[in-house]
Amino acid sequence: MHDFLLSRRACLGQWAALAGGTLCASPTAAQAARVPRHRQVIIDLNLEPESLDPTMAASASAGEVTHYNILEGLTRIEEDGRVSPLLAQSWSVDAGQHRYTFALRRDVRFHDGAALDAQAVRFSFERARAPASTNKARKALFDNLADIATPSAHTVVLTLHHPDPHFLFRLGEAPAVILHPASAARAATDPVGTGPYRLQHYHAGHNITLVKVPGQHRARAAVIDQVVFRFIHGHEELAAALKQGEIDLFFHYAAKNLHGVEADSRYQLLLGSSTGKGMLALNHRRAPLGDVRVRRAITHAIDRDAFIHRVLEGRGTAIGSHFSPSDAGYLHLVGLYPHDPERARALLRAAGVVAPLRLELSLPPPSYARLGGEFVAEQLARVGIEVQLKKLEWRQWLEGPFRGDFDMTLINHVEPLDYAIYTDPGYYFGYDSADFRALVQRYAQAVQPRERQRLFGQLQRHLAQDAVNAWIFAPQIDVVRRKGLRGVWMDYPIFVHDVAAMSWSGAIE
Repeated sequence: MHDFLLSRRACLGQWAALAGGTLCASPTAAQAARVPRHRQVIIDLNLEPESLDPTMAASASAGEVTHYNILEGLTRIEEDGRVSPLLAQSWSVDAGQHRYTFALRRDVRFHDGAALDAQAVRFSFERARAPASTNKARKALFDNLADIATPSAHTVVLTLHHPDPHFLFRLGEAPAVILHPASAARAATDPVGTGPYRLQHYHAGHNITLVKVPGQHRARAAVIDQVVFRFIHGHEELAAALKQGEIDLFFHYAAKNLHGVEADSRYQLLLGSSTGKGMLALNHRRAPLGDVRVRRAITHAIDRDAFIHRVLEGRGTAIGSHFSPSDAGYLHLVGLYPHDPERARALLRAAGVVAPLRLELSLPPPSYARLGGEFVAEQLARVGIEVQLKKLEWRQWLEGPFRGDFDMTLINHVEPLDYAIYTDPGYYFGYDSADFRALVQRYAQAVQPRERQRLFGQLQRHLAQDAVNAWIFAPQIDVVRRKGLRGVWMDYPIFVHDVAAMSWSGAIE
């Protein structure tokens, strides 16, 4: 780590000179045309995407890089959660809220010059709902499509099995972006979209560089010519980058080592809300975690407020189900399982668990997981559960816990309204409840607002009562912004960075 920091700092002087804008850039990036500093933005992320195809990638970082920049959807989600037109210039809905007719923009082309048309939308959505699809929004969005009609080159008609008041919002999320039919198969490494930027260079493990595509419909108003997404690895690297003044924008939830930012005249710290749900995920396929008494015991054993204070430095809110306080209709269910070690021990005894119960806790790279894992292990030890910590890199987490190979894992789910994952017994924590699936179906088919509100509350209570996972926190979003950089969000209903909306005011310090 120390050697990497030294080599990275040695490259700082090259930023303005290297058109690729990449740190220790490859010859390909270094040979690109020069980009003035005031027409470039450096965005630092704590997690490198495992794929550049946000329709199939498990992590939200894929959307942070590509959504709104390279790839676009029919609708757009604004910072306040409102839905506005993007590739669809307008739409209409029938009285029964089953049929949506979208009029596509006529001035949009893919980066290779091909025109956006209704067939591209049909292709993308049929790909997303195919039997072998791994699209994250398949259950919540695409399985609800009863029909995809294309009556003209610029008209798409989507018919739903059942009304969904969140339908237009879901179309604005990253899994619903429109891919180029001729290149979708290689979108993971070379996405071709309709956005104002295209991929210029990907230096694995270090950075991704995007450059503006002249003539694209949203590129005409964009003033930033180039954006470099870099990957911050660990607290020390973040602290060094802040001290050296390397960062234009750093995005994370409840990051550590940000205390000095408030006193640094170069930066501003923005504290916003998100739809994240931080939890100790439990593998129901592993004994004795399939026993609800054991899961309830684990939940009682964890002091959520202490976790938030110690691990997140107070930047978070305690939660009791797989829903965020930012969700309309949110129920605060923390009181269902107050911190009660004695109750936890009694539940374990009732379940026939002989102490010590030994479980492995897999930890992905973010600080909330690495630091939080130590805290959770201490808490569980007090009720007779011995925890072995297993630190994983992100790809190891995807290949292990995310495929069901784990006992427990500490993870933050950031997708909004993603409760449909609990209807899939094949999902990584293996929850299998016919009652919950039936409840989701009833909620989906409900039309009256009052009935939907009632059922939305039941969804939350059902997951909480089953203690499917041990939910701990809804994180606060930390955004470090270099002063003078405009167009940066503070609240994140989805994880996205719209570079075309950014610009600099004044000189860059």
